[in-house]
Amino acid sequence: MKIILDTNIIFSALLNSNSNIGDLIFNSDKFFEFYSCNYMRYEIEKHWERLKKISKLSDEQLRESYTKIFSKIRFINEEIIPHEIWVFSENITQNIDIDDIDFVALTKFLRATLWTGDKKLYNGLIKANFKKLINTSALLSLRLAKEEK
Repeated sequence: MKIILDTNIIFSALLNSNSNIGDLIFNSDKFFEFYSCNYMRYEIEKHWERLKKISKLSDEQLRESYTKIFSKIRFINEEIIPHEIWVFSENITQNIDIDDIDFVALTKFLRATLWTGDKKLYNGLIKANFKKLINTSALLSLRLAKEEK
């Protein structure tokens, strides 16, 4: 199953790799393929100092965590996404958070499911009838169900 990770999920994993989010990223290779867009890397770099401050990690420790997490993600260049998908994604995200357009576009392009912890985005996309969406607790439940098979 293809899962798109948004910046919110990566922030959470960087701040606490021992959390449920970290567990999902590091221990779900049998069940999920994780993807994100190149824009997410820019978002992480933009908030690097804030991440260091919140996490209380050194630059080196945060870089190590970043490298480990990113090794579990396949990054897709947004330039390969067709124009009509961008138009669709802009229409959906413009009244929620236009900064999330890349993640919605990549989700549609890869016929994947978007994993987000951003409640505003999640609720806005549900309201906009965008159904290819999952939160952390639902993804944990899905992995558990797959493990039991």
